[in-house]
Amino acid sequence: MIRTLLALAVGIVVGVAGMTAAQHDEKSAAKTIAARDIIEKLDGKEAMVTFVEVTYEAGQAGKPHRHPGPVFGFVLEGEFEWAIDGQPATVFKTGETFYEPTGCLHRVSRSPAGAKGKTRVLAMILHPRDAKQIVIPEPKKE
Repeated sequence: MIRTLLALAVGIVVGVAGMTAAQHDEKSAAKTIAARDIIEKLDGKEAMVTFVEVTYEAGQAGKPHRHPGPVFGFVLEGEFEWAIDGQPATVFKTGETFYEPTGCLHRVSRSPAGAKGKTRVLAMILHPRDAKQIVIPEPKKE
């Protein structure tokens, strides 16, 4: 029983890492650091928290996306340009934090133009345990 649960947990972490990494372009790197079930519920559903480190080289950006739960971010290194929904872009510096409500459009995520060095961000994503993706790409508008 314990082996089965351990194998399931490892499979979830590997799957989440793959889903997260797949949603960022080839210029950025996303790495799942940890994923853990929590006792609190999110919108009445069993929940978990996933910690992801995202790294951007100078001037690089991620693609617009959404998350199935709230996100709390912390800039580990460099500067991070960020914007959700229709809000103006904000640049956060090392040590600063940000918050994204469930389902909002994370439309800007990048190392600002002219930045020197890489940007590293730690994102803590709360989400339902049964979420198929923790990073949901925004469909391209034609």
